[in-house]
Amino acid sequence: MPLGKKDLIELMDRYQIKPSKSLGQNFVIDPNTIHRIIRDAKIGSGDQILEIGPGFGSLTCELAKFGKVVAIEYDRFLLEGFSEVMTSHGVEETVEIIHADAMKISWTEFFSQREGIWKMVSNLPYNIASPLLITVLEQAPQIDEIFVMVQKEVAERFAATPGTNACGIPSVKSQYWSEVTVIGKVSPAVFYPAPRVDSALLHFKRRTLPMAVNISTFNEIVRKAFAHRRKMLRKSIGRGIEQSTFTDANVDPRSRPEELTVKNWVDLANGLDLEKENKLGSSQ
Repeated sequence: MPLGKKDLIELMDRYQIKPSKSLGQNFVIDPNTIHRIIRDAKIGSGDQILEIGPGFGSLTCELAKFGKVVAIEYDRFLLEGFSEVMTSHGVEETVEIIHADAMKISWTEFFSQREGIWKMVSNLPYNIASPLLITVLEQAPQIDEIFVMVQKEVAERFAATPGTNACGIPSVKSQYWSEVTVIGKVSPAVFYPAPRVDSALLHFKRRTLPMAVNISTFNEIVRKAFAHRRKMLRKSIGRGIEQSTFTDANVDPRSRPEELTVKNWVDLANGLDLEKENKLGSSQ
């Protein structure tokens, strides 16, 4: 059985640990939620699983019954208790614990030593969820699917469709790399301590062939546009851009950034690069 609330409190008392607000620590304690995550993620025998922010290992010890788990934990005060839980559940041989800041890991180096296809399954610390997910999608193609619990508001931003207020940088970038789905809401009652907001289980399925684009140009125009999301594109990114570039991308320069589809952004980035090449060629 996964750790319940009573087990978790006993561990924290014994190791004199209190959940850290600054690290966004809310430990999952509900066995039904843990089993739901494993079921929805279709974890099978032999799967390679990355978990970030395992805490004391409530989810980890259940994941490890199916396959190899690499768990990355930033809080050094949790490591001893985590190891105790892995040993007590008899899964210490299939779990690798790494003490590191997941936001500073070189994913190229990480996966150079860990071949194959991976799934990422995590109850992510609230304070790093958005930037970490974007980084993993951009830099870790070995991770084919991601199943994470995050704040409900964060999940809605990632899955937002064009034309909605929630549409922003996370939705555009994540949906370029993957198909994004909110699987369902998660109650605060399944965590200890209980957060003041609802959470959600979020699924990313990596696209086999993302649309061809210079990703630096794509990221730059998305960043610039959403930095001034109330402005029309012709004012936020359009200065110096020819009308034909907007026309060829089927984008109205009077649009606001949340109105564009991912394909619109890709076409606009490709058109901007082509425009720069043409200007450079004509100046030589």
